Amino acid sequence: MGDKSAGSDHEKMHHGAYREALETMQEDLARLAGWAARTGARILVLFEGRDTAGKTGAIHAISEKLNPRQVRTVALDAPSPRETGQWYFQRYVAHLPAGGEIALFDRSWYNRAGIEAVMGFATPHQVHAFLGQAPAFERLLVDDGILLFKYWLCCDQAEQERRFAERHDDPFKRWKLSKIDLAARDHYADYTRARETMLAATHTAHAPWTLVDFTDQHRGRLTLINDLISRLPIDGAEPQPPALPALRRALHHERYGVVTPLPPFAPGKADQGDSPNPLDT
Repeated sequence: MGDKSAGSDHEKMHHGAYREALETMQEDLARLAGWAARTGARILVLFEGRDTAGKTGAIHAISEKLNPRQVRTVALDAPSPRETGQWYFQRYVAHLPAGGEIALFDRSWYNRAGIEAVMGFATPHQVHAFLGQAPAFERLLVDDGILLFKYWLCCDQAEQERRFAERHDDPFKRWKLSKIDLAARDHYADYTRARETMLAATHTAHAPWTLVDFTDQHRGRLTLINDLISRLPIDGAEPQPPALPALRRALHHERYGVVTPLPPFAPGKADQGDSPNPLDT
């Protein structure tokens, strides 16, 4: 079988068309979340993929209009010294969804098969052991009733380089650019090989992978969300809000005693507040 490119022949999607399609899908996501809350379903979605592919943006598009107490984003930092001495999967277990919850993992236990394998943070023995254990771990989750979805976000290297440059030049995006990201630029092909090894070992009937082309992030988000919606039940009936009768008394104005509010912001006035500055104490 020959190599298959993730590149898309579609033109990049205009923002207006993207937002219109996304808002329709977000209505379906709200109904999906309502179904999960009513039935106690546990939904777990893993987002893996290239650096800059758009994992965080895809998660935000899903969770933007949903209840943050129900829909949680899990983005773990590097493991602590204590966590490195635990069973590898242990620190992820605490973040699995409870009944009625949706957990969106911005990277997951598959770090071991990706960045840790490519950048040398795990030994070949540890990576090999992980690839054997991951399907068994996921079998436990699925057999216990968790609805598990695994997405890997693809991105051509030319577009990846453009996004790295954008992060480098934009002070509001520079926090996304780490030394590991910069070092990984020379390992695009290595990440491809690591991904294919991972897929061969962990693309199972009970926990299959879905690859999504994110070279166009707008189109990629819609493709992913549409796929997720299509694989879960959505109730057609809109949940009815509780009754909101008019109050039968005069409405109160806000009143203050011990502390009063800050003066309203006015452009051009730098220091408007009287709040104490802890740096001055």
